[in-house]
Amino acid sequence: MELSSSVQLITDKVLSILGNEASLLREIGTEIDEIMLELNAMKAFLEDSHRRLAAVPCKETDSHWIASVRDAVYQVEDVVDEFVYHFNKQQQWRGRPSRFFLKLIHFPKNLLFRRSVAVKLRDVNKKIKSIAERSHRYRVSRLDSGNSDKQIGGPDYLHNWVKNLSESSLFFKDDDLVGIDKAQRRLLGWLMDQEPQRTVISVVGMGGLGKTSLAANTFNKQVVKQHFDCCVWITVSQQYVVKELFKSMINDLCDKMKESFDSVINLDTMNYRDLVETLVKFLQPRRYLLVIDDVWSTNFWQDISIALPDNKKGSRILLTTRREDVASFEFGVVKHILPLKALPVDESWALFCKKAFVAKHGQCPPYLESSARKLVAKCEGLPLAIVALGGLMASKNSMAEWNGIYENLNWELTENDIFERLKYISLLSYHDLPYRPKQCFLYCCIFPEDCVIKRKRLIRLWMAEGFVEPLGEVIPEVVAERYLTELICRGLLQVVRRNGPGRPKACKMHDILRELALSISKSEKFVGKSYGKEVEDDGIRRWSIEAKEKEMKAAGKAALSRIRSLLVFAVDETSKSSFSRLPSGFRLLRVLDLEDTPINELPDELVDLFNLRYLNLTRTQVKELPKSVGKLYNLQSLNIRESRIEQLPAGIVKLKNLRHLIAYRYNVNRMAFDYGFGTVVPSNICLLNNLQVLTFVEARGNFIKHLSKMTQLRRLNVGNVKESDEKNLCLAIAKMRHLQYLMVKSCNEDEQVKMDALESAPPFLEKLVLAGKLEKIPHWFNSLYSLTCLYLHWSRLRDDFLPHIQALPNLGHLTMLNAYEGERLSFLEGFRKLKILRIRRCPPLKEIVISEGVMSGLEELEIVECQEFMTMPHGWETLADLKQVYLREVSAGLIEKIGGSEEMNRSTTTAIMLSRQEGDEGVFDIKRWR
Repeated sequence: MELSSSVQLITDKVLSILGNEASLLREIGTEIDEIMLELNAMKAFLEDSHRRLAAVPCKETDSHWIASVRDAVYQVEDVVDEFVYHFNKQQQWRGRPSRFFLKLIHFPKNLLFRRSVAVKLRDVNKKIKSIAERSHRYRVSRLDSGNSDKQIGGPDYLHNWVKNLSESSLFFKDDDLVGIDKAQRRLLGWLMDQEPQRTVISVVGMGGLGKTSLAANTFNKQVVKQHFDCCVWITVSQQYVVKELFKSMINDLCDKMKESFDSVINLDTMNYRDLVETLVKFLQPRRYLLVIDDVWSTNFWQDISIALPDNKKGSRILLTTRREDVASFEFGVVKHILPLKALPVDESWALFCKKAFVAKHGQCPPYLESSARKLVAKCEGLPLAIVALGGLMASKNSMAEWNGIYENLNWELTENDIFERLKYISLLSYHDLPYRPKQCFLYCCIFPEDCVIKRKRLIRLWMAEGFVEPLGEVIPEVVAERYLTELICRGLLQVVRRNGPGRPKACKMHDILRELALSISKSEKFVGKSYGKEVEDDGIRRWSIEAKEKEMKAAGKAALSRIRSLLVFAVDETSKSSFSRLPSGFRLLRVLDLEDTPINELPDELVDLFNLRYLNLTRTQVKELPKSVGKLYNLQSLNIRESRIEQLPAGIVKLKNLRHLIAYRYNVNRMAFDYGFGTVVPSNICLLNNLQVLTFVEARGNFIKHLSKMTQLRRLNVGNVKESDEKNLCLAIAKMRHLQYLMVKSCNEDEQVKMDALESAPPFLEKLVLAGKLEKIPHWFNSLYSLTCLYLHWSRLRDDFLPHIQALPNLGHLTMLNAYEGERLSFLEGFRKLKILRIRRCPPLKEIVISEGVMSGLEELEIVECQEFMTMPHGWETLADLKQVYLREVSAGLIEKIGGSEEMNRSTTTAIMLSRQEGDEGVFDIKRWR
């Protein structure tokens, strides 16, 4: 039931507003009570429908009913927000004495406004009741869904359809498949190796990557059939009954079972115990292969493993899943994971041509090649999308037809029946989500095509939009991160970069999924996209503008006043240089995101945006915030990173709801001590006791002295720290029991970072940056049990400090910038989880020694501006996980030894990149730079 999730969220938000503003709304009559009763009833109805029929498409009557509910709830939200806006304006004009408001409310103009609001609410109330009456009159189908399982689109029908899709893959011919050779070799190796124990092999990837096709093609191989005594294929999907799965397995084995049992097997009379005993008795003496297609739950293994004996005969269980948590589950047996990836460009092109140009024997006509390659690029290596699109284009011959399909791909994907299978399989993970994560997924299409979306930005936006459900004592940032993990696990978002601890740092949407999400968003009026300068008035609350003009305009003030979220993207060089100003009129905004736009002037009415939760001015040309910024008392996130704002106004301390303050800038030279520096903040910023993130501030006045009040911080970056601040700084950090990220930067490169007064590190500290001179490694380093990333900048240590950090159990990333003044670094033991090692600007360093077995999981090694560095550590080429080595401005002899004399004169080569693909144990590819 696609549309209900959006209305559920809106209803939740409005009920929250009504509850939060109850003391004000009592002044405008009793209409609120009746509206809340109706909305609560609608919310309960929608939640019940969503639980029972999450993936069932809406009928036409349902769609109209839900659209009517959405519009009515929007009206309530408008009326309430307008009233609260009016009230806040009155407070700003008259000051803040709350008792004065009770007198003020009786003034004639306020009385008229109050009556106007009451009339509007009364009209909305009538409309809501009429919606309910109309739904009863025309019997909205969900109210009578007792037989929905049997109807087309019901759960039984959908389960059977998925089962048919799965098992049809068993009949694909080899020449129908492209790009599976390498993956299949690994799969066959695991299936038929000499391991005697029962083994689970998981093929994992997003929907449409060809997991089922790979498993089916491998299952059908004669060499596999000959290796195992019996082979069984079952399809699980989201809903399954264990007894029915056991019956299905017995049915598949039926012919062979007749030879093993004296009596005829009657499945209809067998209970659960009989089924298990039958399977165990048959499988125990045999080497068996069981393929389980489309597993969705980690509970599945517990349900089915009881019937799969570990007979030490080399039996294998091969499962396909789109969920990473299922693939990585600890099954308690030997396991292997095969992550499927998108097809490379060449293989994508070959597969497309095979389907699109059947009559031309897979050869693309030259005049169509440019258009064809653009369409293939849209598929981003997703085989199911390539096959579907190739099938559509097989009947198109003219340039006009090809260009028309490309320009209208969104419509084709959602309306053309040829894409029905693609749409269903791609969105199966989406339909299986609870309604709040559904909104989080849809929201991602607000970003431009191919946009890399940073995790923290996305989480803060979700919070500001109200998508994150409060869960007791768990902070909303943690809940939002769980949503993100869920979307990634299901293949709905793709991880582009990970940080040191392995958490997603940035992600993106697959183009096909984005097109489908845009279609759903459009039908639900969830997100609107504008590629020009005009915002239309069509009831959509969230707008994404890809700026291409000097100034954005709207259809009218009414359109602007209803918008709650505005994200502006400068997508090309023209827009990055021309877009300079926003119009006025956005008085009810919750989200304003202008990252990377060249805007240099904020609207005058910014300070009147009482509803604003999120303001992002990253890399804009804005030079200052309004002095009265304290009026934005609902603001949760303020990001002015790399803007031209050097100092925050005193009013910032009035933002009692502020949770994230990001305010740092960079110099051009990333090797300089002052590469990163902070923004000057009022010393009483410590009064903001909801602040979770404070980065990056310059310590001035009594800031360090008062820092101990901010015990709730989870991230702190502080600069301009002096040696005399040691006691107060350590006292403050000791109280920050939730701190996960800490950066301390001294006031200049010769000032010591003194932190010996700290007894032990915060228990959850994951990332630590110390920038400034160190005489020695602080004694509390041995308590950094959670640390995954360590940055030592300008420490200029003279003694080998590695013994003090080698035992850190979770250290995965170590960067040293001008951190060591010795000639030799010796990694003799420890560093069990180190994956990234970066050594920069250590001129005296000549060699690195790595003992055998130390940092065996190293993936990336970088050595930069170490002019005396002469020899690579012994055995570095044999490190199995090492994927990348980067050398720049090291000794000429080392460059010559590794780079040779090919392609470029040795005297002009200053940098070398050595790289090899994941899973490739061969030689490194070499790239050279002058």
